[in-house]
Amino acid sequence: MHGHHHHHHAPEQSSEKRIALAFFLNLLFSIIEFIGGMLTQSTAIMADAVHDLGDSLSIGTAWVLQRLGRRSANYTFTYGYRRLSLLGAALNGLILLAGSAWVLSEAFNRLNNPIMPVTEGMFLLAILGVCVNGYAAYRLSKGNTLNERVLNWHLIEDVLGWCAVLILSIVLHFFHWPILDPLLSIAFTLFILFNVARMLWSTAKLFFQAVPDTQLLHDVRQTLLGLPGTQAVHHLHLWSLDGEKHVLTAHVVVQNDTSISDYQNIKADLKIALEQFNLSHTTIEIELSQEDCRDAGL
Repeated sequence: MHGHHHHHHAPEQSSEKRIALAFFLNLLFSIIEFIGGMLTQSTAIMADAVHDLGDSLSIGTAWVLQRLGRRSANYTFTYGYRRLSLLGAALNGLILLAGSAWVLSEAFNRLNNPIMPVTEGMFLLAILGVCVNGYAAYRLSKGNTLNERVLNWHLIEDVLGWCAVLILSIVLHFFHWPILDPLLSIAFTLFILFNVARMLWSTAKLFFQAVPDTQLLHDVRQTLLGLPGTQAVHHLHLWSLDGEKHVLTAHVVVQNDTSISDYQNIKADLKIALEQFNLSHTTIEIELSQEDCRDAGL
């Protein structure tokens, strides 16, 4: 029994190690970028530094929460600690908004009075950026968890961002077009803001216990109504702990003359029918058709 338990944790721990490595690489590199951005006077590098800092925060939060998420539920947090990831996502989003606003104000100031960045420094930083983010993305691509897959996309975005800075540094080295630097940083930052706004909106919806997937809710309802013996379904609630782990509660109405064996069959049917949806928690109340619903006023 103990051997099985140990094996269960091994993949989680290797996943944590990969996420931790990506976090420390990214954080260290973000600091190098901010300094490099100041020294090369490039707002495009500053914009990428904000992007990388946001990714470092996402990765760091994912790492801490993956550790916390393994804690068991208790009397205070009866669903466990999964919901903390929403708080992490919201904080990351707000920090990115502040960073993006700062980069935009710098870039717009530069549009009136463009400064020629130090192209050699930009070029070297971009090469380093492609290598560091590329390596972190390669390590995370070995993971199977949703967390790792999402973070891997972040890092691939970073690699593409650095490719853009690399191309810009080469163009600016041969052509005196300093305005390209703030233009690229504005494009970068608007892209970041668009993604942050989307992330904050989906996080807010989960905070307010919105249905995580309307199609899933529809499918669950149809499945419950399609079971033999089911007359109606009401008080059907679907919400999510963290965007991955979903919770379902429902009242299922059955015929009034349901016998104990029928009742057991209905329960068995419900269990089998709901398995396809991979729900984390399900609570189903079975009511007789002539019975008053306890939650009628809600």
